[in-house]
Amino acid sequence: MQIVETLNEGLKRAYTLTVTAKDIDARVDQEVQSIAPQVRMPGFRPGKVPANLVRKMHGAALQREALDKSIREGVEKVIAENKLRPAMQPSVELASDYEEGKDAEVKVALEILPNVPTPQIEGIKLERLVVEVTDEQVDEAVGRLAAQSQQYEDAPKTAKAKSGDQVVMDFVGKVDGVAFEGGTGSDMAIAIGSGNLIPGFEDQLIGVKTGDEKTINVTFPAEYGSKELAGKDATFDLVIKAVKNPVDKPADDEFAKQLGLESLEKLRELFKAQIEQEHGGLTRTYMKRQLLDQLAAGHDFEVPPGMVEAEFNQIWQQLEHEAGHEEDPEAALKEMEADREDYQKIAERRVRLGLLLSEIGQANGVEITQAEMNRLIAQAAQQYAPQDRERFVEYVRNEPMAAAQLRAPLYEDKVVDYLFEKAEISERTVARAELEAAIESEEGGHVHGPDCGHDHGHDAKPPKKAAAKKPAAKKAGAEADAPAEEAKAPAKKAPAKKAAAEPKAAEAEAEAEAEAKPAKKPAAKKTKAAASEA
Repeated sequence: MQIVETLNEGLKRAYTLTVTAKDIDARVDQEVQSIAPQVRMPGFRPGKVPANLVRKMHGAALQREALDKSIREGVEKVIAENKLRPAMQPSVELASDYEEGKDAEVKVALEILPNVPTPQIEGIKLERLVVEVTDEQVDEAVGRLAAQSQQYEDAPKTAKAKSGDQVVMDFVGKVDGVAFEGGTGSDMAIAIGSGNLIPGFEDQLIGVKTGDEKTINVTFPAEYGSKELAGKDATFDLVIKAVKNPVDKPADDEFAKQLGLESLEKLRELFKAQIEQEHGGLTRTYMKRQLLDQLAAGHDFEVPPGMVEAEFNQIWQQLEHEAGHEEDPEAALKEMEADREDYQKIAERRVRLGLLLSEIGQANGVEITQAEMNRLIAQAAQQYAPQDRERFVEYVRNEPMAAAQLRAPLYEDKVVDYLFEKAEISERTVARAELEAAIESEEGGHVHGPDCGHDHGHDAKPPKKAAAKKPAAKKAGAEADAPAEEAKAPAKKAPAKKAAAEPKAAEAEAEAEAEAKPAKKPAAKKTKAAASEA
């Protein structure tokens, strides 16, 4: 095999590999000899089929397999001999004019990881903002749970429904006098004033009594989930089955026991622990962003353009999704376009920080244990349908880049924890509102964006609403995944995730599904979680 370097510019490398017809033919001969004993053909005893007949039967497939193996070995040889660390999967392209029986010319292009300068991690100073949990916060949380557990009792049959009452009814929805799909149902219970149904529906339930029959008029919102109903006037024929009054149920020991707890005090302890965990997450987010800002300010080096492009595309895809849910999607997209350059800088910073954190981790012995990796794989496999989970596990174990992407968020968090231990940290007690304001503030280089539900290393996303404000690129802290390990062969396709994937910081997206009840706003359809994280 001949290997010729055709590009060596910055972090970009390109090579031309020539696989001779003689090498391919020799590999095919080896495969023929290997499979001949297993080939069955009428007129021949098992294992006695002549090699020329085996080649005639399976030659085309063996030729393709031989060429594929030669190319993979050639790519591995290029990487090994030149001591390359690919930033992403190499691009491999077979010459379009290749014909069987001739030499094969293959073009290989890749970007390599930069030589990151020795990270400066001494002298990092961070502030830890601590939020104490108050009794008022716990009381409020318990109160919300009690309100969600509201119970009702039948009102007298002559009683008229009022705001806060529950109405049980059958219904038939019609547009232009014709019942529409999913608009018919029975025994649906709705609390008046809950705001769960389309605008104007619940208001017209005020004053109904058990046994009443009533027709109400509504207009579906313009942004309604079903295009067939969006903006349409409709009627609902109702039969009122029951009117029920809310029952005051205090949050006491009995309420806690209904939830399976020993007492109200145990319930309060659970809520206190939950709120402490929330506060701890906010505190970590604030510290993490301070840390990243300091690292970004102290390090500047070239990053692989392909990694930046991939990161930008991920950001842009999320922004387009969010813009589609704005009141004016076109205006949101227009503002995104105006900020495209800033988002490019955000993507570049994320990649640089990811490489920097990876370098810090490797230099200081930060590792992911096999047990931790096994847990990551098992957790990720739950996103797939049961019949695909084993295939996903095999895919991750055999594909270095897939494993690296799965490992990266945990590895990054462990590096961040290591840097927290090295940093000089001062502590200050503040109110939760002050901590949240500090996270959202642009002063001090803090970034904008919601926390990732699983803290997967993208601690600083672009603004949640595309039309909210222009991002300050130089202040946009972002943790990128640690660089992928070098891949020795083109990646295989992972099994498709099951429809309802486990959300990370899940955005609910309406899906069409007819239901036998009036649609709850903003859409009549059920929702599924769509995992997406920039």
